[in-house]
Amino acid sequence: MLTPENTVIGFIGTGVMGKSMAGHLLKAGYSLVVYSRTKEKAQELLDQGAEWAATPKVVAEKASVTFTMVGYPTDVEEIYLGGDGLINNGNPGSYFIDMTTSSPSLALRIYEEAKKKGIQAIDAPVSGGDVGAKEAKLSIMIGGEKEAFDEMRPILELMGTNVVYQGKPGAGQHTKMCNQIAIASNMMGVCEAIIYAEKAGLDPENVLKSITTGAAGSWSLSNLAPRMLAGNFEPGFYIKHFIKDMKIAIDEAERMEMEVPGLSLAKSLYDQLAERGEENSGTQALYKYWK
Repeated sequence: MLTPENTVIGFIGTGVMGKSMAGHLLKAGYSLVVYSRTKEKAQELLDQGAEWAATPKVVAEKASVTFTMVGYPTDVEEIYLGGDGLINNGNPGSYFIDMTTSSPSLALRIYEEAKKKGIQAIDAPVSGGDVGAKEAKLSIMIGGEKEAFDEMRPILELMGTNVVYQGKPGAGQHTKMCNQIAIASNMMGVCEAIIYAEKAGLDPENVLKSITTGAAGSWSLSNLAPRMLAGNFEPGFYIKHFIKDMKIAIDEAERMEMEVPGLSLAKSLYDQLAERGEENSGTQALYKYWK
């Protein structure tokens, strides 16, 4: 059994969400080794007692459980499969858990390469944004071997309240694509509803009191619509990362010969925002498309 007394945890990627997620592991008493391309992003964790690692290789050598929460599939591939990456330098019996939203095919490839080294790899993308990360209330979607999931579950539950095993390697990433597809069309509806309320001369904050608890209710309506109205477009989740996720989902849908018209439209709108310089804004900045 993995306990704070016998386990060193590595965490790679201490951005908007990763920093909070890693912080929960520290608070639970685990020894933590962290790496981020920008050391300043990890400073708060270092001040709380985490150890700095100069490279992913150092993390792999020191930790028996390593979490990754980075930006793009290309980052995941480099960190796991590069010469100085995790798999080449990890110890047999280690666990690697990628919480980045990445491609299902890459998750399967990582699992297979890790297995050759006697290492368990799990894909565990999350949903819940910066709020869920801070409050340890993330939804975590798991793909990998069931025995590995059972071993990791107590640690995963330090970061999320809805930790669900979805199946074989890659299943977590496929589930996250379902999540992003649902969010994409929902975000268009949330923005259109708010703009409609404004044009109709209503008080949109008052409108939210009625519609957030009815059949139209959603996480985005309750959490992101108020940010829109307050003019707060800081990222809980970056537009550039959402565009990346939507592209992965569109590519996977094409492989399955499935049409995704809502997702395709949402991506085209976000692409336009990114071209206007909004790629580092939060996804709620879709509101600006109509403004």
